[in-house]
Amino acid sequence: MKHKYNFGTGMGRWLLAVVVLPMTLLLSCNSQKEIAYLQEQDSAIRTVMDSLYDARIKPKDLLTITVNTFDKEASLPFNLMYPASSPNGYSNNIGENVMQKYLVDNDGCIDFPVLGRIKVSGMTKKEVEAYLRVRLGVYLKEEPLVNVRMVNYKISVIGEVAHPNTYTITNEKVNVLEALALAGDLTIYGKRKNVKLMRESETGERSVHMVDLTDKNLINSPYFYLQQNDVLYVEPNRTKMRNSRYSALTGQVLTGTSVLVSVASLVVTLTKK
Repeated sequence: MKHKYNFGTGMGRWLLAVVVLPMTLLLSCNSQKEIAYLQEQDSAIRTVMDSLYDARIKPKDLLTITVNTFDKEASLPFNLMYPASSPNGYSNNIGENVMQKYLVDNDGCIDFPVLGRIKVSGMTKKEVEAYLRVRLGVYLKEEPLVNVRMVNYKISVIGEVAHPNTYTITNEKVNVLEALALAGDLTIYGKRKNVKLMRESETGERSVHMVDLTDKNLINSPYFYLQQNDVLYVEPNRTKMRNSRYSALTGQVLTGTSVLVSVASLVVTLTKK
């Protein structure tokens, strides 16, 4: 059976308000200008950097530092190792060792075996490796192979994204678009023009920067690459806030209607007795 609704009737007007009007508002408020990334790009944008991006070490970073030479006994004192533990908490008798991590303190320093306290904050991994090779040259007959890694490089993405969460970045390099991709991209309700980037410097200074995802020059922005512990916050747009108000109002109306129906049903039941 086909149902024909006359939009001049009460039922027809109700259907118009519930189905057609919200869709019209959604389409009008979310045009392509507000959704597409890197807009108005007529030709390729090329950026030549002096060097590839490399993260700089900050206080509270966790580092692993390994020193290797052909003579393993000679490099052993410069590697922080401790015996691996079995699941029951006792030391493992197999002889396997676990690399101990260095925690960068508030002054940006670590305590390195033999060398003592050294400042690493503000340096890249490559710079720390070069510094240690020079310092260790006094104690080793051959130039050592030094490897530095950050093990707690993480960023957070919250707000109007599909999967808000904190993500650990294994390659220690991530840009804004990659971070949003990890979070499943923005929802249709997320503001593209003013994503907030919250950052804390190595001196403890906190700052908030606005990132415009629709700007074709985003790749040239100093905030295109994220630093460890950065937080991206995507604000809800006007459509989401309007829908939230409508949802709250609808819930109140339905609750009130349910109460009135219950009262009317009770009155009818009592009247029949």
